[in-house]
Amino acid sequence: QVQLVESGGGLVQAGGSLRLSCTASGRTFSSYAMGWFRQAPGKERDFVAAINWSGGSTYYADSVKGRFTISRDNAKNTVYLQMNSLKPEDTAVYYCAASRYSGITIRISLYDSWGQGTQVTVSS
Repeated sequence: QVQLVESGGGLVQAGGSLRLSCTASGRTFSSYAMGWFRQAPGKERDFVAAINWSGGSTYYADSVKGRFTISRDNAKNTVYLQMNSLKPEDTAVYYCAASRYSGITIRISLYDSWGQGTQVTVSS
């Protein structure tokens, strides 16, 4: 199992930026892919972005493509989500997750460790 701790959420105006961080412990960090998901009130948890074990491959939901960037620092056991040009519809609790595998996946069922979530609120 992997333990994940997120940070960096908060309140920001539309058009602003935030950077989320997620630090992992437990299983060797460079052996698995990581993902970010989000859940708005009354909605299902949705995929946002994923990155493979090395950081060489990334994948984004269409709704955030061109605005969000996922990256990782394996030396620091940390994955990041840089969020720019934020919109009110980006408001949600954001979760980082560790995959069972080294390659990218958007399938939520293939992520077996989750952080506690961090709230992101974008005001209009």
